[in-house]
Amino acid sequence: MGKYLTRMGDGFRVEMTDSEIRKDVEEGVQDAARRAQISSLSEDEINYLVDLFERPDNAVGVEKGNEVVLSYDSGTTKFKRANVSVSKIQSLQIYQGMLGSDTLELGHIDYSFKSVKPIVVFEQPILEQALLITIPPLFYGAMPNLGLYSQPDGPCPNPADLLPQGKITEARASYEESVEYAIKDMVYVASEMYESGADGINFDTTAAAGDAEFLATLRAIEFLRKKYPEMCIMMGMAGEFILGMHGEVQYKGVRLAGLYPHKQLELAEQAGVTIFGPTTNITTNKSLPWNISRAVTFARACADQARIPCHGCMGMGVGGVPLTPSPPVDALTRASKAMVELGRMDGL
Repeated sequence: MGKYLTRMGDGFRVEMTDSEIRKDVEEGVQDAARRAQISSLSEDEINYLVDLFERPDNAVGVEKGNEVVLSYDSGTTKFKRANVSVSKIQSLQIYQGMLGSDTLELGHIDYSFKSVKPIVVFEQPILEQALLITIPPLFYGAMPNLGLYSQPDGPCPNPADLLPQGKITEARASYEESVEYAIKDMVYVASEMYESGADGINFDTTAAAGDAEFLATLRAIEFLRKKYPEMCIMMGMAGEFILGMHGEVQYKGVRLAGLYPHKQLELAEQAGVTIFGPTTNITTNKSLPWNISRAVTFARACADQARIPCHGCMGMGVGGVPLTPSPPVDALTRASKAMVELGRMDGL
């Protein structure tokens, strides 16, 4: 019986037989469908995925006509973290000219709205200069990052200290106080950068701190949509599942804890988001066929009901891409192809 080279969720190379690949594909699909209570993939679609993982090609691509928009969140900060000696504007030119990015994004090295607020006046001229020498739409991006509002870095008591003490009411009150601070910072920074010429605002890694952070972001976007009806607002999620760190917060009567991507999308649309980025987390001890099939199932549920474009979050540890600093091309291209042709994403 022949074996095919594939990978695990951490990028480690493994060999699998046809039956093993098919078993993992089916189990990945079933896991997503069961958890989120969404439709499974058809037998033909499962066969498509099995064939995708059994191809001998190192890199694969979508069929002609299926190309989608490619965007890069936190683009300028990635060069800094890699110790590449280029300015923010030069990094945007690299994304535009060398990497073929369809959208660009400017961001501060400490990629959070709270951190940007005190230095927004220094970000504005960089944005204005970049707009003069770049062509694709230029977003300004940052993370809501509700954790920054907890002590010792922020003004609110730290829920992580209160919860082990059994002070649940106090921890929830702290989350609710943090929400109000975060809304003000997100609206302020987004307004300043948009009025300086940004083509859109990206709320990246939304809900990393759980349901209270998701609430803060939705409310901030709702405010911005009323203030700037024409603003392009992208929301990229932190994970497939909203953690119930507070447990009881609601938006428009919907409890936020426990929502999967297609339900997150519904609330994002109501708040005024124009581009939604569903995310699926990698399980490192499961195979790539399992992880990608699972990610595609979550993504398809979003695409089937979306009234706005969906740009699947693809990268280190999300969207079926292995959790490694430099994702291998065979894994990355298979995840991308599947998310576009089966997940029906409008962009990546």
